[in-house]
Amino acid sequence: MNALLVSIVATLAIQALASMAVFAPPVFAPVAAPELGIEAAWAGVSTSLIYLAAILSALASGGFIARLGPIRTSQVCLVFSAVGMAAMASGFLPLVALGALLLGIGYGGLTPASSVVLNERTPPDWRALVFSIKQTGVPIGGALAGVLVPPMMVSIGWRGAALAIGAGCLVLVALVQPVRADTDRERNRNARLGRVRLREPMRLVWSVRELREMALASFTYSGMQMCLGSYLVVCLHEVADASVSAAGAALSTAMAGAVVGRIGWGIVADRFVAPRTMLGLLGVGMSVAAFAMPLVGAQWPWLAILALSLVFGATAVGWNGVYLSQVALVAPPGRAADATGASLAMTYLGVFTMPLLIWCVVQLGFGYGWGFVLVGLCSLWRASYFFRGERRTL
Repeated sequence: MNALLVSIVATLAIQALASMAVFAPPVFAPVAAPELGIEAAWAGVSTSLIYLAAILSALASGGFIARLGPIRTSQVCLVFSAVGMAAMASGFLPLVALGALLLGIGYGGLTPASSVVLNERTPPDWRALVFSIKQTGVPIGGALAGVLVPPMMVSIGWRGAALAIGAGCLVLVALVQPVRADTDRERNRNARLGRVRLREPMRLVWSVRELREMALASFTYSGMQMCLGSYLVVCLHEVADASVSAAGAALSTAMAGAVVGRIGWGIVADRFVAPRTMLGLLGVGMSVAAFAMPLVGAQWPWLAILALSLVFGATAVGWNGVYLSQVALVAPPGRAADATGASLAMTYLGVFTMPLLIWCVVQLGFGYGWGFVLVGLCSLWRASYFFRGERRTL
């Protein structure tokens, strides 16, 4: 149990800080975009670049985890995140784009690595809860970005905030080093990284019906999650006339809901409701929240906006732990890393695609709210899969 606790703490900290780095650029957007000569809506394009790189990183992660071990792989990912934040801090638009790609390379390998660590140490009855606790690192990172980045921008500027987050990633590399010897002891030192094959993990997911169907569902769910993270601050700033600090507080509220949701949904899925039914209900919830976004405006009471943000975060960002626990469970023996990496490639493809969809809607003049409605229709359609007759217990 001590080994499991140490693993949870280490993977949670890594996931939280890397996620903070990913969520920070959309918070920078209202201040940084005018300085860069672009519109704040381009924050969604930055997010798409991050996850375009994360797709390839997730697919390739199985080989690196086998060779380096999951903790060393995570440390390498944190270094990529630090360099990516430094590139963004340059304020030179091509380097900002490069920084987004580097953030994605770092982010893509983290979840497969942590899934390997926890899959080997978690008792079956605690699987969904443990994976959900670990995955709270994502909304914790988002909440930290919403709470800490606005005051950091006031005190040291958005560039200084980016550099500070990057420095934090490097500090964490050193802090997790003591757990590496035990966690990475089964790594294959003779594995050849040059022979990493990206097709094999995707073939694995496509050949197992449960993995394939869940990966397709995660495409829309993850897209909704990142649309929330990419556009909530900008939307509230421009549509509801909120300050950057107030909009950041709404993002933090959404992520607080996600933290509670991820743990709560994990408990429910372990004890009371079948995981696939839980995933379906969460899909319906995030879609309903998205459908409310066109109604949000400056006339809304701020408590109502915070309440909507809370529900939106609990559903749109709260599903991942239940999902990942089931991916690891139905993966063939010894293929948890490959199955998770390939499933996350579909997840990240949704994250790459959906923010661009909202960006296009905004560019066409329909506004952020109707962009959320379009994404909500996609997630509602895919949620219906989980309410169909079960082909096999997940």
